Amino acid sequence: MGGCAKAGWAAAALGVLGLLCAVLGAVMIVSVPSLIREQILKNVRIDPSSLTFNMWKEIPVPFYLSVYFFDVVNPSEVLQGQKPRVRERGPYVYREYRHKDNITFNDNDTVSFLEYRRFEFQPHKSSGLESDYINIPNIMVLSAAMMMEAKPMALKMLMTVAFSSLRQRAFMNRTVGEVMWGYDDPLVNLVNKYLPGVFPIKGKFGLFSELNNSNSGLFTVYTGIKNFSLVHLVDKWNGLSKVNFWHSDQCNMINGTSGQMWAPFMTPETPLEFYSPEACRSMKLVYEEARVFQGIPTFRFKAPNTLFANGSVYPPNEGFCPCRESGIQNVSTCRFNAPLFLSHPHFYNADPALAEAVLGLHPSEKEHSLFLDVHPVTGIPMNCSVKLQLSLYIKAVQGIGQTRKIAPVVMPLVWFEERGAMEGEPLQKFYLQLVLLPKVLQYAQYVLLALGGLLLLVPVIYQIRSQERCYLFWSRDKKGSRDKEAMQAYSESLMAAAPKGTVLQEARL
Repeated sequence: MGGCAKAGWAAAALGVLGLLCAVLGAVMIVSVPSLIREQILKNVRIDPSSLTFNMWKEIPVPFYLSVYFFDVVNPSEVLQGQKPRVRERGPYVYREYRHKDNITFNDNDTVSFLEYRRFEFQPHKSSGLESDYINIPNIMVLSAAMMMEAKPMALKMLMTVAFSSLRQRAFMNRTVGEVMWGYDDPLVNLVNKYLPGVFPIKGKFGLFSELNNSNSGLFTVYTGIKNFSLVHLVDKWNGLSKVNFWHSDQCNMINGTSGQMWAPFMTPETPLEFYSPEACRSMKLVYEEARVFQGIPTFRFKAPNTLFANGSVYPPNEGFCPCRESGIQNVSTCRFNAPLFLSHPHFYNADPALAEAVLGLHPSEKEHSLFLDVHPVTGIPMNCSVKLQLSLYIKAVQGIGQTRKIAPVVMPLVWFEERGAMEGEPLQKFYLQLVLLPKVLQYAQYVLLALGGLLLLVPVIYQIRSQERCYLFWSRDKKGSRDKEAMQAYSESLMAAAPKGTVLQEARL
């Protein structure tokens, strides 16, 4: 019976341990999700004490700007009305550095900042040098010609003379560096001298000259410290709650974030919205699929087919008109009235007539679509590739000799890709603290619950087996006692029946 008592103590000890594990696992199941949520909310808001503040302030992700030019192979034929032929040149790759300055926390749960960008050419990543020459449309001449189309003939003739005296032609041959970062344009200098204020350009003219060593405007966004439902959303841009470039309130709205972080706990139904100063509008991306980036689960968002659709295909975009073929957006109202259009590269996802009008274009979803891979739990992008194309609408303008017989065409000038992916120490730190640790806590709660259940089960089984052994010992003892009593009774009966004087041997078991 001593062994049975020891088994009882062992069962009690294991039962207590199992109960503790089960209770701890159950408590973790209830509390860990809210604890993880609280930690994520604390670490993704814009607060100097948050884990992601330095990441927000000085973006650690290495960004690269890859630029591809459309070199016009047959400019003389284009002037005679023939279809333009282009060849893609590039990429010309630049390392992009970003940092925020003038960070000011306001009383209404917002923070204002200027984000500066700086670009450095990367020859080892490029397919060419900044000294390469390319033939492209003369944006200033052809834009001015289009703006003069409805003016009196005498004024157009005067402009033709001015262009000739300044040696300005419809196409120009310049280096990549000049087209990118600026060149002295005699037309710009002339207009600024006699018609100050007509052009916003005061110095050199270049497609990307306004981006280098400059900022994209004063953003004011919500910090999420007081009201987390608004975290990262733009309150104002350059003091404006909405822009006035377009012809409808919906198109003028400043929606979403500044394009760097989004609110956490995303679902596939969550749209990815951001305001782009370069596009002068808000953009909305949609969920495509769940993916994994360097072990981190992500949601991939892509541009919907309606992003650059015209008003007849997608009525909400009517405010961006006047429109041409679907798939290109007129940005003239925010680009000093030059007939410039924004689209996907090579007119991907646009009216096929646009790509067919220019020889040498090959639209491809794989090569020319844009995407953002975002960690849905934190709203932080892990991998992104934003690709856009800038085109110029050109045609012959009667009275301006430089345009000759140019057939109407939306002429692609350049397309570019801004790409960045988290890597190195920031990626490891992010993975450890915001992915691995929550995952370990999540698994630990179920492990503890299962272990507690097993520990509660094992002593029960052990107790049952101990009771069976004790019963077996008792049964054997009981049986032995009955056998001895029976043998004693048998012996006594023999003695009584035997004749007097008979000696019997003792019975042995």
